[in-house]
Amino acid sequence: MTSKPKRGRDFESPNRLNNRYRRILRFASIALAQTWWYELVLPKFGLKGFVARGRVARIKKLARRFRVLALDLGGLIIKAGQFASSRLDVLPETITAELESLQDEVEPAPFERIRAQIEAELGLDLEVAFAEFAAMPIAAASLGQAYRARLSPVIAAEENFTDVVVKVLRPGIEQVVEVDLKALRKVGQWLSRIRLVSRRADAPAIVEEFAAVSLQEIDYFVEAANLERFKANFEGDSRVGAPSVAWERTSRRVLTLSDVTAIKINDIASLEQAGINPNVVAAELARNTFEQIFVHGFFHADPHPGNIFVTPRDGGDFQITFIDFGMMGEISDELRQGLQSFLFALVSRDARSCVIAMQRLKVLLPAADTVELERAIAALFERFGGVGVAELTQTDPREFKELALEFSDLLRTLPFQLPEDFLLLLRSISLISGVTSALNHDFNMWDAVEPFSRSLLSGGSSGTLKAVGREITSFASTLVQLPARLDSVLTRADQGLLTVRSPEIEKGLRRIEGSVRRAISAVIFAVFFGAAIALRLAGDDLSVWLFAVSALPLIHASGLFRIR
Repeated sequence: MTSKPKRGRDFESPNRLNNRYRRILRFASIALAQTWWYELVLPKFGLKGFVARGRVARIKKLARRFRVLALDLGGLIIKAGQFASSRLDVLPETITAELESLQDEVEPAPFERIRAQIEAELGLDLEVAFAEFAAMPIAAASLGQAYRARLSPVIAAEENFTDVVVKVLRPGIEQVVEVDLKALRKVGQWLSRIRLVSRRADAPAIVEEFAAVSLQEIDYFVEAANLERFKANFEGDSRVGAPSVAWERTSRRVLTLSDVTAIKINDIASLEQAGINPNVVAAELARNTFEQIFVHGFFHADPHPGNIFVTPRDGGDFQITFIDFGMMGEISDELRQGLQSFLFALVSRDARSCVIAMQRLKVLLPAADTVELERAIAALFERFGGVGVAELTQTDPREFKELALEFSDLLRTLPFQLPEDFLLLLRSISLISGVTSALNHDFNMWDAVEPFSRSLLSGGSSGTLKAVGREITSFASTLVQLPARLDSVLTRADQGLLTVRSPEIEKGLRRIEGSVRRAISAVIFAVFFGAAIALRLAGDDLSVWLFAVSALPLIHASGLFRIR
């Protein structure tokens, strides 16, 4: 085969890239300013009711404006919207419904540009590289497009398949991604200075995690390696499948895979027509998701219905086939062990172990009142432990309300945070939960936690056995050290050196300290403001500057915008 010189690629002009950067920051700054005004400023003046009445309309309008911006800009801004549209667990339906269309409303790049990209990457004419190549894309995403094609007979014989799907990066997407990440990092820095956000999550760290995943998505060699690692993890499991890579027709910007198209996992009518029980599919999907997370520590982070097929087998059997391995999550052994500990604590209904596992996972900040949290979890287990999700829907809502009221102060003040490693994990679980619920309205993926965890404890894998061994060793170590620790506590108490740490008292002292500081700011404001009025009456222009300067202590005194 004769190779040909690579053609020049498309690049975005500097002016368009600069304008793109400014538009993203302009939208973010307006959104933050609007939120600050309505949620922090107006309630200080007794307008909470007014703010609450218009909140849904404002949020919906903001989501609509973001959707328009994302569709116009494309790139990672669409990817950010797709992340948000899948977070039904934290975002109201008014937002997610508005952003859902971002999953499929991406305008494809012209075929001539795609053709040039393929030929430049493979060094071959398109007609030489493939026996057939359809000009109409079967999918157009924010970063790339997919086409159906057929391998030439020689390559097909080597790979042992003919029909393929060819993924091609959008020309010039690397530059767009670079600009988008620069803008998102700036927004992350802004959010880190807002206490309401920073106490719950490390925004810059989350942006960096998103950046790392996005940069991997624009390198198809990484996706191909992810795919092969995923297949190796499930080797021998007939219920889980993935496509094969045609390495002879793959490069950093072009990825050629065997065509594994089958029944979409959310096409219930087609599943039933093929003799496949959707309830069984839901349970199987939950099982292999837990195996990805808790056993392998390597999981598909974009498992929306378009990326999962169900391939029928004889006798009503089936295989769940995953595609699109550009966005994968990987969790450390330490985090995986923490997740396993939390899983075992849930199954055993052990409130204390739940709290300890949450601390190990760094979901709780050190200031958390773990005694009250443990009591709340114990009450939850006592009342609802062992109750299925379908049964919960029939429970008297007053029971939930009573439990919520009892621990309302705790829930409002607990210093939860979102560890940076959890972004993709929560996304994956959220998407899979949505898919399983669509397959079976009475099924919740957490119903499958208990049988899965018990299979782990009965010997699931060598990694699990090691984790359980570590838990036993840790417990034995604590038991051995207990007499010495108890003696130390009694000695300190006898000497009058024992101190008791109360998170509630500490929070109260911090509130008093803040109040004193704001009172001082109020006095400073009164002095500046009084002086400004006196100078104004005397016709001195310095009064204008004093009026302006007095605004600073006023803002601090009112507590309208607190930063760390």
